[in-house]
Amino acid sequence: MNSLDESSMEEVKVAIRSEPWLEEHFEIGEKIIRTKCGRISYKFSGLTRNVDSVKSKSRILLCWVDEAENVTETAWQKLIPSLRAEGEDFHSELWVTWNPESKRSATHQRFWVNRDERMVVVEMNWSDNEFFPDILNRIRLKDKKERPESYNHVWEGGFITAHEGAYFSAHLQTAKEEGRIGNVSADPLMRYRAYWDIGGTGSRADNTVIWVAQFIGREIRVLDHYEAQGQPLATHINWLREKGYSKALCILPHDGATHDKVFDVSYESSLEAAGFDVEVVPNQGRGAAKMRVEALRRLFPSIWFNDKTTEGGREAIAWYHEKKDEDRQIGLGPNHDWSSHSADALGLLAVHYEAPNLHQDIDEVDTDWIV
Repeated sequence: MNSLDESSMEEVKVAIRSEPWLEEHFEIGEKIIRTKCGRISYKFSGLTRNVDSVKSKSRILLCWVDEAENVTETAWQKLIPSLRAEGEDFHSELWVTWNPESKRSATHQRFWVNRDERMVVVEMNWSDNEFFPDILNRIRLKDKKERPESYNHVWEGGFITAHEGAYFSAHLQTAKEEGRIGNVSADPLMRYRAYWDIGGTGSRADNTVIWVAQFIGREIRVLDHYEAQGQPLATHINWLREKGYSKALCILPHDGATHDKVFDVSYESSLEAAGFDVEVVPNQGRGAAKMRVEALRRLFPSIWFNDKTTEGGREAIAWYHEKKDEDRQIGLGPNHDWSSHSADALGLLAVHYEAPNLHQDIDEVDTDWIV
């Protein structure tokens, strides 16, 4: 917070004043809340710009960090050692309340993912409020119908998974509601297909992404997702082999056939040398990214995702969004950010897709069962 106006001070005042037996013990002013005996007082401090001021406070009996989603790990490391008051009948407590936005946030990681036996964690929602008013419920239902991409975050406590202008967030929400995100099994008799978006090596290189899928009749089973930054080709090949995809057909974007400027090799030739069958999708020319978006939108009702192994990829494609000129309020095409590599690779699947022919698509080594 930047000022007392952004703090929870007014909420504390209202809570005290709502209980006459409690209010008579407190002195409440414009900028102060303290007991008349002087033993207890409330202090308000921001943890973004003023975190060092917390270290100078003594005998903090109860620290309540509200709106804690954006508190950094550095701030937590400075604050928590300050909560050291102990006595015969008391010890310092830390209360943390937040609305989750990102699973990567320091608050989520510290108090949810890595919580220990000393912590009491309570998840509360609108459905836990027995006094939840009808007017808010009408707004909730309206949001569920008209803004499905943000409903889970706003009303159900989910993470922010979609950006304004996101291409696929509504499609993913529909897939979830229809049960197309869950335990999706591979068919051992059908060919694996690995769809790539090629990155590079080094700390500044784009990420390399691989989606692994099978075409079962008219059903597209997306089984796995892989993403790595700055790693050599051998690392990606090892992942395919370790996961049992050594016979996968690798489908590359047009730059997969591009030869290295020093060595006469390409992703295509290197994967073939490693024993993989390879196809390269020709350059789609200008507007290729938008073509992949439209192809994937059309195909989405046929896609099934294996939940656990594709979570990172689904998070990326849910975020993938239109870049906008804010002044003119016009779209400028897909935004190239951390999410675009996974979106491009899945879009490659969509433009490459053809309804499979059963006899062509079964692995040759497994055809003995056919009569």
